[in-house]
Amino acid sequence: MTRADLTVRGGGIFGLSIAYAAVLQGARVRLIETVRIGAGSSGGVVGALSPHVPEAWNAKKEFQLDSLLMAADWWAGVEAASGLPSGYARLGRLQPLGDDRAVAAAQARALTAQTLWRGQAIWQVIAASGDAWQPASPTGLLIHDTLSARLHPRLAAQSLLAAITALGGSITDDPTHHGPVIWATGTAGLADLTADLGRPAGTGIKGQAALLRHEARDQPHLFIDGLHIVPHADGTVAIGSTSENRWSDPTSTDSQLERLIDTARAVLPALAKAPVIERWAALRPRAPSRAPLLGPWPGRPGHYIANGGFKIGFGMAPKIAEVMADLLLRGIDAIPPEFHTDALAEEKPARR
Repeated sequence: MTRADLTVRGGGIFGLSIAYAAVLQGARVRLIETVRIGAGSSGGVVGALSPHVPEAWNAKKEFQLDSLLMAADWWAGVEAASGLPSGYARLGRLQPLGDDRAVAAAQARALTAQTLWRGQAIWQVIAASGDAWQPASPTGLLIHDTLSARLHPRLAAQSLLAAITALGGSITDDPTHHGPVIWATGTAGLADLTADLGRPAGTGIKGQAALLRHEARDQPHLFIDGLHIVPHADGTVAIGSTSENRWSDPTSTDSQLERLIDTARAVLPALAKAPVIERWAALRPRAPSRAPLLGPWPGRPGHYIANGGFKIGFGMAPKIAEVMADLLLRGIDAIPPEFHTDALAEEKPARR
């Protein structure tokens, strides 16, 4: 049996993306998934790739910007290697502005975006046109940004899977490890890390979302009072999502989702008669800082963590994949301190 240069545990967006980046660098990669590809939150339906607001800039926002800017070429490369679509398109995003204070804040951010976004994308305030895909705005104004994009999570996962195998990587459910191991195992991985460290290292936050049948594939996605409305390339529209700290069944849907659907139809009448074709729920892994958690597993030589994508995992994936592949294969540690597992290592209690 040919031994792998590295092993990736977990067939979610982080695991798949890191495996793909590693095979591109010529590594022999073995990806282990013992349930199914996209078994957790990466098997969802929303796929909104949205930036943080262009203000109060920090390393997390800079990292996310890098990832969003590289995404178009990165996903095009995945599709070329796999022959399968990812559903990626950078079509921008619209947000209604509720009052004069919100308008003033948005106009200020339009100015900071000119510098912070390096001239690669625009954040601007525009007048609502009355188009059927535009949400009602109390001020008659909308935020339009050209950095936001969308992809179809399930199509993206399958495209990555096919690209990895096409480039020589292997996928298996055999849990045997060869070489360094990257643990990208979502909420289960955060629970394992918590148990190993003896203190909280993250948790799962439940999210519920729905998929409607409605053709709007060339439209921007909408963000309205915390609600994402994301049109996909297959003639569906995703509605999501809830954020639940308390739940009895992580995969069940309930009245909270029904309220989201009702809200989406109220703010966008174009969806009033769109049938619901799927209701979905799962746990999303959130690290204590809400930023991804990347780097060596404290006290476990040869093992590494890539976890905590929460709501921004798909948007962060291209840059995280690049950084983790560089760390494992080239010894280059470019992980921002805010993401780094070094902070966990400093606090890790001595074993007795």
